[in-house]
Amino acid sequence: MEPESGAECLGRWLEAALKSRSNANSVFDILGVLQSDQEDDILSAIHTCSRLFGALLERGELFVGHLPEEEATMAGSAGALRKYKVWMRHRYNSCCSRLSELLGHRSFKVKELALCTLMKFVQLEGAHPLEKSKWEGNYLFPRGLLLSVVQGLIPTEADSSLLISRFQEYLEHDDVRYHMMQAVVDMVARVTDTHQQGVPATFWNNTFTLISAVSLPRQQSDISNFYVKHKEMLEKWKVTLLKEHKHVFEKMWFSFLKHKLPISLYKKVLVIMHDSILPHMSQPSLMIDFLTNAYDIGGAISLLALNGLFILIHQHNLEYPEFYRKLYSLLEPSVFHVKYRARFFHLADLFLSSSHLPAYLVAAFAKRLCRLSLTAPPEALLMVIPFICNLLRRHPACKALIHRPSAEASGLTSDPYDMEEEDPAKSHALESCLWELKTLQRHYHPEVARAAMAINQALSPHEVSIAQLLELSPYEIFEKDFKKEVSGPVPLEFIQPQGLLGRRGDLSIEYFALD
Repeated sequence: MEPESGAECLGRWLEAALKSRSNANSVFDILGVLQSDQEDDILSAIHTCSRLFGALLERGELFVGHLPEEEATMAGSAGALRKYKVWMRHRYNSCCSRLSELLGHRSFKVKELALCTLMKFVQLEGAHPLEKSKWEGNYLFPRGLLLSVVQGLIPTEADSSLLISRFQEYLEHDDVRYHMMQAVVDMVARVTDTHQQGVPATFWNNTFTLISAVSLPRQQSDISNFYVKHKEMLEKWKVTLLKEHKHVFEKMWFSFLKHKLPISLYKKVLVIMHDSILPHMSQPSLMIDFLTNAYDIGGAISLLALNGLFILIHQHNLEYPEFYRKLYSLLEPSVFHVKYRARFFHLADLFLSSSHLPAYLVAAFAKRLCRLSLTAPPEALLMVIPFICNLLRRHPACKALIHRPSAEASGLTSDPYDMEEEDPAKSHALESCLWELKTLQRHYHPEVARAAMAINQALSPHEVSIAQLLELSPYEIFEKDFKKEVSGPVPLEFIQPQGLLGRRGDLSIEYFALD
């Protein structure tokens, strides 16, 4: 007779445990397999535990209320049924603890099945609570069990992004999402308290992956999808109110953003801030501290931080006088060479789109861009020249920068514009002129020279779209020039030579076309 396989043994133990309380010790055998090192045995044991404790929860065979000590209960004078329920409740807790540990298993199959089983227990515990209601109509939810799930989703050492993506389907349920946000606040506080020397970056990355997956409903009527089914959902329960969801959402993000995060995370947070964070906050202006700290980091993060500040100014009436001064300080020669150049000028165009900006401010931006364009590559110039012309179209008072007859007539040799001045109001840009555009009309690249010649005539009232020029690359310019059809002879010299040695006479030579 062949020996029983592991799955057959588990099935026999399960059947025995569910058939009679006298076979309760079979649960020890099932939990023993759950401690195995073999992946197949663990998977079979998880399935068995799911069926066993799922049935026991539905049948009400687990102790309800504050769980007493196991040894004291077993040695006491309590009835056999009470002892059985207390004993089985302790076994259930041991199973949940082991499943929480398996959320960090090396095998994703094990982690996924452990997650799904724990969430099944969350649903069953919610429907058949293991704690007594303190008063009629009291809302009960297995917060402790969900907290252990969240703890497994945001470990401090291993990347859990794949497991979090599996958990996202549960976030569609309003009650799971609400209590998950509360659990994240608790976990962040707990981890930061236990890591006084510095929280590992892995924890922050996992936490961001989880909380960035949260999407709140837009209106109160959308809160209707609950994972734990109750006979009646009372309107007084916080989990049913959108304003409470927003409050917890805000608290979750502030508990995360108030800490020192890895530099890479600042950019990820700022990219989603205007769409996924600010619209759900009751007081978006409280984000100003995070945004100003992010600006000080520099580079693309500073730009994205200004985007968040602009939204607060434009949509939430935040007063921030330093905004355009900070934007002005980002205009450096490197801005034409960084990989976020397209995003920078897209946002800069948005920030400078208002026709109510003072002329001195717009003039300072136009002048600084012109000065920087003298050393910019052609692909950047083909975008920035129309950008400058659009600024002039929006603000007719700035057209004096290209129509200043006194500048040439007076023979001035110095430019009043101060490139080193950090305050655009003190740069004297409006007293200067855009002679740099005149210089670019003799640029070596004909497309750049042609674009700069736009100022030789009256600018049309319609702005030129720069959307197609933002991500223009040197390769695209080369391909465009390469495909041009040449008509007529191609000049080989900038200045036509007059002789072999640069003088006229007998030494002059003639050029012949090669057959």
